[in-house]
Amino acid sequence: MALSTSANFIKYLLFLFNFFFAITGVIIMAVGLTVQGAYHNFRDILDAKFFSIPTFLVVIGSFIFVIAFFGCCGAYKENYCMTLTFSVLLILIFILELAAGISGYVLRNDTRELVSNALNSSMKSYGGENAGDITLVWDEIQVDFDCCGVYNSSDWGRANAAKFNETFLPMTCCRQQTGAVGYVACPDPTSATLRKTGCIDSFGDFIKAHAVSLGAAGIALAVIQFFGILFACYLAKQIKLQGVSSY
Repeated sequence: MALSTSANFIKYLLFLFNFFFAITGVIIMAVGLTVQGAYHNFRDILDAKFFSIPTFLVVIGSFIFVIAFFGCCGAYKENYCMTLTFSVLLILIFILELAAGISGYVLRNDTRELVSNALNSSMKSYGGENAGDITLVWDEIQVDFDCCGVYNSSDWGRANAAKFNETFLPMTCCRQQTGAVGYVACPDPTSATLRKTGCIDSFGDFIKAHAVSLGAAGIALAVIQFFGILFACYLAKQIKLQGVSSY
């Protein structure tokens, strides 16, 4: 017994949906890998929470290809079991993506506090014998984001009074002076070359923006896939009711 006209329409619509579903898998993996790459250089000071969500999205994206196979085969062969399996797996992915999206937005709200704690705790290790990675990360942050300290340059003296003070700071707190020859002085609060902006603002905004992109990607793609769930469930129901089988 053949499927009804509406069920046939849903069948081919579901088949087309799976093509776009596979594309969303690529998008999810791309977003996850991009954010991982953006955070990679700062892995020694950032909280593990900033890496768990992008990794989660990469794993979800890879699973989507397997799930799309069940959807395509189930729709093409009009096989109830495969279509039902696809529906269940799609619901699972929908829940996981929604969870990742919500986690991304929650992380966005906690970003400033988490980044502030990470920066403050790592300042104490700057320049230490066994803290080469942290020293390098701090130098990269201060140069790339044109900042110094967490809130300002005086943070260095508060974090490690034995090593730093208002006039003795990491040289990356100073902007490179064009054409400078010989001795260069910078760590002076009145100096034009001293970076006066705290890293919590410029670097924190950078981290927050990527947390927002994770949340937006997860929720947007979950909403799109919700329609795929409806299509798959309707088709599975029609196949079961009309006794259509691939055997």
